Amino acid sequence: MEKNVPFIIGITGGSGSGKTSFVQNLLDTFSDTDLSILTMDNYYFPREQQKEDSEGIKNFDLVSSIDINAFVNDLKKLLSGETVERTEYVFNNEEKQASRVIVKSAPVILVEGLFVMSQAEIRSLLNLSVYIHAKENLKLIRRIKRDKTERNYPIEDVLYRYEHHVLPSFESYIEPYTNDVDLIINNNTGFENGASILKVFIQSKL
Repeated sequence: MEKNVPFIIGITGGSGSGKTSFVQNLLDTFSDTDLSILTMDNYYFPREQQKEDSEGIKNFDLVSSIDINAFVNDLKKLLSGETVERTEYVFNNEEKQASRVIVKSAPVILVEGLFVMSQAEIRSLLNLSVYIHAKENLKLIRRIKRDKTERNYPIEDVLYRYEHHVLPSFESYIEPYTNDVDLIINNNTGFENGASILKVFIQSKL
């Protein structure tokens, strides 16, 4: 790695695997001058631009649902030392007010999202790739709890999307790349051991 060039860690995994909690655990350990995060969640195209399935339901689990070009451009800005500003995506939750998200360049940058590994241009910028694994039934349970409480989605909608959108997306864009990642962290009962290992590695880069 060149001097003063950020070390990029890509973190991916299926919906409900625990990526957000895992990343937050890392962010809580290091200062924002040492570690920052760029998450794909803030790069969804507006709802009206999302494709619909055969039942007329918007599918947010396609690569085309996210502005990959903007994500890559912002990652490159961070690599060059620039600061990125983005509007938070609130997943159509009318009860939540979107805020402005400011991401500053740091010695280590976490890049988190469903399609981190499936997109060659993003994958080529990673110095380390991490996959968060969890059993399918656990991912579904976590997804139900999250979408019902945090995103105000009806349970019927959550189950439909999981079967027809989330699972096919996982099988197409995430699971095929599990053999290509550098580190797999199991999160069936907890990710603490895996997180501890990664924290030691991150500290070695600071």
